[in-house]
Amino acid sequence: MVSLINSEELNDFLEKNPSWSKNNKTIKKEFNFENFIEAFGFMSQVALLSEKMNHHPNWQNTYNKVTIELTTHDIGGISTNDIELAEAINKLMHS
Repeated sequence: MVSLINSEELNDFLEKNPSWSKNNKTIKKEFNFENFIEAFGFMSQVALLSEKMNHHPNWQNTYNKVTIELTTHDIGGISTNDIELAEAINKLMHS
Protein backbone atom coordinates (compact mmCIF):
# COMPACT_ATOMS: atom_id res chain seq x y z
CA MET A 1 0.00 0.00 0.00
CA VAL A 2 1.17 3.50 -0.83
CA SER A 3 1.70 5.90 2.05
CA LEU A 4 2.62 9.53 2.50
CA ILE A 5 6.32 10.23 2.86
CA ASN A 6 7.53 11.98 5.99
CA SER A 7 9.21 15.40 6.03
CA GLU A 8 12.67 13.86 6.39
CA GLU A 9 12.18 11.75 3.24
CA LEU A 10 10.85 14.77 1.37
CA ASN A 11 13.74 16.98 2.49
CA ASP A 12 16.23 14.28 1.48
CA PHE A 13 14.68 14.10 -2.01
CA LEU A 14 14.65 17.90 -2.39
CA GLU A 15 18.30 18.18 -1.28
CA LYS A 16 19.34 15.62 -3.88
CA ASN A 17 17.04 17.14 -6.53
CA PRO A 18 17.06 20.92 -6.04
CA SER A 19 15.27 21.55 -9.34
CA TRP A 20 12.13 20.06 -7.75
CA SER A 21 10.24 22.08 -5.16
CA LYS A 22 7.45 21.44 -2.69
CA ASN A 23 4.21 23.16 -3.66
CA ASN A 24 1.47 22.52 -1.08
CA LYS A 25 0.80 18.77 -1.35
CA THR A 26 2.81 18.29 -4.54
CA ILE A 27 6.36 18.28 -5.82
CA LYS A 28 6.84 20.48 -8.86
CA LYS A 29 9.39 21.05 -11.60
CA GLU A 30 9.54 23.17 -14.73
CA PHE A 31 11.33 21.83 -17.81
CA ASN A 32 12.44 24.10 -20.65
CA PHE A 33 13.23 22.94 -24.17
CA GLU A 34 14.42 24.49 -27.42
CA ASN A 35 10.98 24.29 -29.03
CA PHE A 36 7.51 22.76 -28.91
CA ILE A 37 8.51 19.52 -30.65
CA GLU A 38 11.17 18.77 -28.02
CA ALA A 39 8.70 19.57 -25.23
CA PHE A 40 6.06 17.35 -26.80
CA GLY A 41 8.57 14.52 -27.29
CA PHE A 42 9.48 14.75 -23.60
CA MET A 43 5.81 14.66 -22.64
CA SER A 44 5.34 11.54 -24.77
CA GLN A 45 8.23 9.84 -22.94
CA VAL A 46 6.79 10.84 -19.55
CA ALA A 47 3.34 9.60 -20.62
CA LEU A 48 4.71 6.15 -21.47
CA LEU A 49 6.71 6.02 -18.24
CA SER A 50 3.72 7.16 -16.17
CA GLU A 51 1.43 4.59 -17.74
CA LYS A 52 3.96 1.83 -17.04
CA MET A 53 4.20 2.97 -13.40
CA ASN A 54 0.41 3.51 -13.21
CA HIS A 55 1.06 6.90 -11.65
CA HIS A 56 0.17 9.96 -13.70
CA PRO A 57 1.33 13.58 -13.40
CA ASN A 58 -0.55 16.82 -13.32
CA TRP A 59 1.12 18.83 -16.04
CA GLN A 60 0.94 21.82 -18.30
CA ASN A 61 2.63 22.61 -21.60
CA THR A 62 3.12 26.07 -23.05
CA TYR A 63 5.19 26.00 -26.24
CA ASN A 64 8.68 24.94 -25.04
CA LYS A 65 7.87 24.71 -21.33
CA VAL A 66 6.48 21.69 -19.44
CA THR A 67 5.48 22.03 -15.79
CA ILE A 68 4.95 18.80 -13.86
CA GLU A 69 3.35 18.44 -10.44
CA LEU A 70 3.25 15.09 -8.70
CA THR A 71 0.93 14.07 -5.89
CA THR A 72 -0.95 10.95 -4.90
CA HIS A 73 -4.60 11.98 -4.98
CA ASP A 74 -5.81 8.79 -3.28
CA ILE A 75 -4.00 9.67 -0.06
CA GLY A 76 -3.94 13.45 -0.37
CA GLY A 77 -0.25 14.21 -0.59
CA ILE A 78 3.26 13.23 -1.63
CA SER A 79 4.02 9.51 -1.60
CA THR A 80 6.87 7.22 -2.53
CA ASN A 81 5.16 6.85 -5.94
CA ASP A 82 5.69 10.56 -6.55
CA ILE A 83 9.36 10.38 -5.60
CA GLU A 84 9.91 7.32 -7.80
CA LEU A 85 8.23 8.97 -10.78
CA ALA A 86 10.19 12.22 -10.25
CA GLU A 87 13.46 10.26 -10.18
CA ALA A 88 12.46 8.37 -13.34
CA ILE A 89 11.61 11.66 -15.07
CA ASN A 90 15.00 13.05 -14.05
CA LYS A 91 16.66 10.03 -15.67
CA LEU A 92 14.81 10.75 -18.92
CA MET A 93 16.44 14.18 -18.99
CA HIS A 94 19.90 12.68 -18.54
CA SER A 95 19.65 9.81 -21.04
